[in-house]
Amino acid sequence: MKTARRLDNLGTETAFRVAQAAADWKAKGNEVFPFHLGDLNFPLAPHIVEAMEQAIRNGKTGYCPGPGIPELREALSDDIGSRRGMTIDPAEVVVTTGGKPVITKFLQAVMNPGEGVLYPNPGFPIYESQIEYLGGTALPYRYVPTSDGFAIDLDHLRASIDENTTAIIYNDLQNPISAESTPGEREAIAAIAQEFDLWVLSDEAYFEMRYRGKSQSIAALPGMRERTVILYTFSKKYAMTGSRLGCAVAPKEVAEAISLMNTNDESCTNQYVQWAGIAALRGPQGPVGQMLEVLRKRRDATCRLINEIPGMSVATPGSTFYVFPDVTEAMEAKGIATLADFTTEALHATGVSFCTREHFGSPQPGEDRSYIRLAYSGIDETAITTGLGRLKEWIEAGR
Repeated sequence: MKTARRLDNLGTETAFRVAQAAADWKAKGNEVFPFHLGDLNFPLAPHIVEAMEQAIRNGKTGYCPGPGIPELREALSDDIGSRRGMTIDPAEVVVTTGGKPVITKFLQAVMNPGEGVLYPNPGFPIYESQIEYLGGTALPYRYVPTSDGFAIDLDHLRASIDENTTAIIYNDLQNPISAESTPGEREAIAAIAQEFDLWVLSDEAYFEMRYRGKSQSIAALPGMRERTVILYTFSKKYAMTGSRLGCAVAPKEVAEAISLMNTNDESCTNQYVQWAGIAALRGPQGPVGQMLEVLRKRRDATCRLINEIPGMSVATPGSTFYVFPDVTEAMEAKGIATLADFTTEALHATGVSFCTREHFGSPQPGEDRSYIRLAYSGIDETAITTGLGRLKEWIEAGR
């Protein structure tokens, strides 16, 4: 028996492969410092737990509307709109089982087979996977290093557009490199989208995971509302990664299409988790601030210790919970030629587990530096200090 040919185009979230290697190493009795996966080791806030349990006790365990229960759609429209300076109709909000399905359903709604979609590379690997799986043409756009992180190569992006290009995926506060657009860069992306009549998926998973400044949405810029779909998730801000709750905020014709897909795919999102989402949005926000303060301390420790390691350097990002250090000279000092070998040897020598640039898209022409990604969202500050201390000792030992 043969399986469908489209499966050949289906990628995966490659961080989970690194997680498996780390789990195998740990199962052999070794200590592991898990910098590889962007999960959060924070408990759900008590009022969110209570709302979920109360919903179960109240019998909120059956089917519910495919686009989400009205109470959650209204809470989302209020919260998302107020934080972005927009007025959002609840009919434009479609609840989903996490943020990730919004990627697939956006593409199904706006992309025909053979059409091109621009996506960030390095970037979240599911973008490329779903573009190709659904029969589109994946058009990567790149970033260039700056003194304080990375910036989109706008000339390269523009040069990648042709008459078949239909959409662009834009991830401000970016995973894996923590890049944050300047107002000028955001406005340039908006101008390109309007010039070439492109749909935009604005992945705003980390919109409120920031340590300075205030986030802005590209959807709020003039001329962008009618062409932009916002990806929203409860996973990061409320540490609800396993609860699988998010939404799309979309022009009504796209919202209706995504609602129809919900009915076809999963019928509806878990109802009692939706009631927990209402409590998260409408309830006390103190736990969010407390989590961000812990993450800030972890970020500061991670960046300080990385910059103390010979041959490694990183700018301190203002958002997300990732760092993307340059390790080119460190690899040369160890006599290691590939990032894959660097990952394995570091894990076995120090227990430090991390992803690399190659887990977030194939390197593009002209890239001559080597990078790794460390997530500090699921590892305590003490373990950060111990693990990166061991990595430093290993690098300093040379070949």
